[in-house]
Amino acid sequence: MELNQTSPPPTSPVLETDGEDLCGIDVTDVAIDTVTLLICLCGLVGNGAVLWLLGFRIRRNPITVYVLNLAVADSTFLLFMIASALLYMIYNISCSTTVSLTYLRSLFLLSLFSYNMGLYLLTTISIERCVSVLCPLWYRCQRPQHLSAVMCTLLWALSIIVIAAVTSLCLSQDHEHCRIGLISMYVLNFLIFAPPMVISNVILFIKVLCGSQRRQPKRLYIVILLTVLFFLIFGIAVSIRNFLQQFGYIVLSPQVVFLLACINSSINPFIYFLVGSWRRHCSLVSPQVAFQRVFEETRVTTIST
Repeated sequence: MELNQTSPPPTSPVLETDGEDLCGIDVTDVAIDTVTLLICLCGLVGNGAVLWLLGFRIRRNPITVYVLNLAVADSTFLLFMIASALLYMIYNISCSTTVSLTYLRSLFLLSLFSYNMGLYLLTTISIERCVSVLCPLWYRCQRPQHLSAVMCTLLWALSIIVIAAVTSLCLSQDHEHCRIGLISMYVLNFLIFAPPMVISNVILFIKVLCGSQRRQPKRLYIVILLTVLFFLIFGIAVSIRNFLQQFGYIVLSPQVVFLLACINSSINPFIYFLVGSWRRHCSLVSPQVAFQRVFEETRVTTIST
């Protein structure tokens, strides 16, 4: 079974050939892996700040539970990408295979676990905020108190089940079963989770545009719209590339799509900070103040730091 059927993370010639000797430093590969590594490190710092501020410094509410879990999923994905980038950089520089191909395939599948979780969470966040706009009375009075925690638990369980099934198929010697498992996973992503996410954000976008001109659009709506937009620009390329590859179509190199995915997993904390700190009059605010402006349910008037 060829490794390239699972389209591993940041690539090197070892994953695109089957026993050919292409030893030699590829400057482009090393450069892309270096950029990927730097972006992942920045993303880990940003997501770490999100975990610290929302976990310990800012009052917990339903949306922060989702955002905390999203930061965990993004951080996990970035950790897998750092390991992958380092391995391929070592290969490209030393021309020596330091790990088995099974390990590389497992690393890729584990990265898909956290990638899928990020998609599931974005869909859930989008749907919940859309419901809060369309049914505000029900959302304020009838929404179950622990709905966010329950949903996150179910989504983690779903992500584990999906990736466990695909991994069991792809680590076996049956190529056709692996192909069917991957196709089924991408169909789940494209047909079950992506459409509600897009539809919900179209509704939120219309709400922001049609809102009262005397009142600024809620920062949280803007954050959700930007987060989903950047996911569609940077993150969805992984699913599209890997899905098409199962039918023999290669549109982008694995390096490029996983670099884009790393950008997607790294950019969210900066979106939170920029949206939370934006004002008509330029002024610097601390990350805690910026995050409070975005995620606190009530408007923050005076915040001491």
